[in-house]
Amino acid sequence: MTALLTDLYQLTMLQAYLHRGMIEPAVFELFVRKLPGERNFLVAAGLEQALEFLETLGFTEREIDWLERQGGFSADLLAQLREFRFTGDVDAMPEGTVFFPDEPILRVTAPLPQAQLVESRLLNIVHLQTLIASKAARIVIAGSGHQLVDFGMRRAHGAEAALFASRASWLAGFDGTATAEAGLRYGIPVFGTMAHSFVQAHRSEREAFENFARARPKRAVMLVDTYDTEAAVTKVIELYPLLAADGIRIAGVRLDSGDLGAHAKAVRAMLDAAGLKEMIVFASGNLDEHRIRRLLADGAPIDGFGVGTALDTSSDVPTIDAVYKLQWYAGVARRKRSEGKATWPGIKQVWRRHDEHGRIAGDRVGLADEAPDGEPLLQPCMRAGRRLPTMPTLDEARAHCRAQLAHLPEALRALEPAPVAYPVEISGRLRELAREVDAATS
Repeated sequence: MTALLTDLYQLTMLQAYLHRGMIEPAVFELFVRKLPGERNFLVAAGLEQALEFLETLGFTEREIDWLERQGGFSADLLAQLREFRFTGDVDAMPEGTVFFPDEPILRVTAPLPQAQLVESRLLNIVHLQTLIASKAARIVIAGSGHQLVDFGMRRAHGAEAALFASRASWLAGFDGTATAEAGLRYGIPVFGTMAHSFVQAHRSEREAFENFARARPKRAVMLVDTYDTEAAVTKVIELYPLLAADGIRIAGVRLDSGDLGAHAKAVRAMLDAAGLKEMIVFASGNLDEHRIRRLLADGAPIDGFGVGTALDTSSDVPTIDAVYKLQWYAGVARRKRSEGKATWPGIKQVWRRHDEHGRIAGDRVGLADEAPDGEPLLQPCMRAGRRLPTMPTLDEARAHCRAQLAHLPEALRALEPAPVAYPVEISGRLRELAREVDAATS
């Protein structure tokens, strides 16, 4: 991705820093100021792509020529951009970690111009995947072990957003995606059924089902709501033994409209009466965690769900208040004091405590050199601009997220806002440092 995928002011600040010789080490931390009203927790995601961005960051001649034509950028800066590389360190929460407000999930330590320049793209990457992973985690909890597939590419906000949504939802516990490129790029299982247009293009629904099954003889799933759902299922049942005689197995049917619960009950009864108990009922169509929970609570016999728009756009909470702020520079702690946007200064760590049942019980944010108080969440992942070989794979991050969700207190697993916020303590030393920084700055 181009180095110019950033805000212009990152480049103007870069020139100003270099002009004044402000190149000493700086520490920036990426965190979320507050939880949206519909979220009891967030799930960290996007670290792999963030590190890839940092490791490969550089300016091309075409980009430097464009900057020169804009005017205002010095020849010295343009010359330095030709050799620009990120040489800093990164510590971060492993992907799939549950986190809360005021907790740094990623820390960059690098010369000030470098650490500043990468702000916009780091937020762009981490914000989106964290947003979608947090939404997907709620759907996973509501799904109670039922199959979940990402169906949202066509409504995602662009190609990269669609791929990141597939990755983030898989990390959070989805079983796969309909986005083929995500299968190639990330190794995520891919799923696909058929479109209504396929049925409409045939002279009859039965002909469409037979042609599709013969073209896709392994585990075909039939879309049965183009015309009349129950009538379509009757045709599937009639076709089943004829196709089975040729070694072709229809794996299931998909419902995509109407009263999904009522249709599922009727369809399941029809399939069972025909002896097709192994055939699955899969549902899609404007689903989210609330609708999935209601369907299952009402006893809808649905085996799996395709979730699209609500997932890939996180439609109920389309943004989270993620920021990337300077906390330390040239050996001195720094802090923003803006009204409603104050930060905690210094180089920090987050420690997590668990109760006797293994559930997470409380976090403490303190200075990194304080005595440990539980499990440290920020871990080394990049040194001198190169990723460490110990970084978890996507499958390992997925397993980590599964364990994190399993250890959430029940109040946080609820879809409704928890009655009491999860406890995040700010250490005494950190509070004292904030007072010292306030007294020393004006």
